[in-house]
Formats: sequence, C-alpha cells, structure tokens
Amino acid sequence: MERALFASWLLLAAVHAMPAAVLFAPRLTERLYGVAPGGAVGILIVHRGALFLAVLAVAVLAAFSPDARRAASLVVGISVVAFLTVYAASGMPSGQLRTIALADAVALAPLALVTWAAWSR
Repeated sequence: MERALFASWLLLAAVHAMPAAVLFAPRLTERLYGVAPGGAVGILIVHRGALFLAVLAVAVLAAFSPDARRAASLVVGISVVAFLTVYAASGMPSGQLRTIALADAVALAPLALVTWAAWSR
C-alpha cells in the first residue's frame, strides 16, 4: 500500500509541474493558457505558477512524510477539485482549459486514494 501511496503523491505532484513551470518560464503562459506573459493577466498567471509550485512541493513532501499527508491532501484536493468545479461552472470551455480539466480529472483517482489513506489512520 505504501508504494501505491508514494506513486500517487508523485503523480499528483506531476499534475502540478507544468503550471508550476510557468514561474520559471513565463513564456509558457501562451502555450498553456493562451495568455501573453506580459500585462496584468500574464503577471497573475506567472504568480499562479508560484502557488502551483507550493502545491507540487507539498505533494512531494507527502510522498516522503506520512505526517504531512493530511494537510497535503487538503491542499492538493482544493487545487484539483476547485479547478474542476470552476471549469464545470464555466460551461466546460474547449482549448487549453479542457486539457487542464482532463489532467485534473485523471488526478481524482490518486487524490481519492491518498485522501482516504491520510484520514483513515
């Protein structure tokens, strides 16, 4: 079971890797979101990359530290579920956002596993 949890946490970290990469490569905002890196929206998207780096970091921490898993399941869960909720409420638009929604939908299974394991101990 521990191997499955470890792998699940790393998968959840990986889901957040591309959005986190925007912090280090702002030009990714165009490819990932169709937004130019300059201007107000671009700046917010780059800052969002820092927040995704925090989500990625807490998921990696949880892979190695069972004591971090409850808090990490909340942080990662909020990230994944909130985006899917906002995406659905916005009419599930096509384009880059659909790709993000698909990645987050795939993340629901490992998220359910790690959340159940973290809160059932």
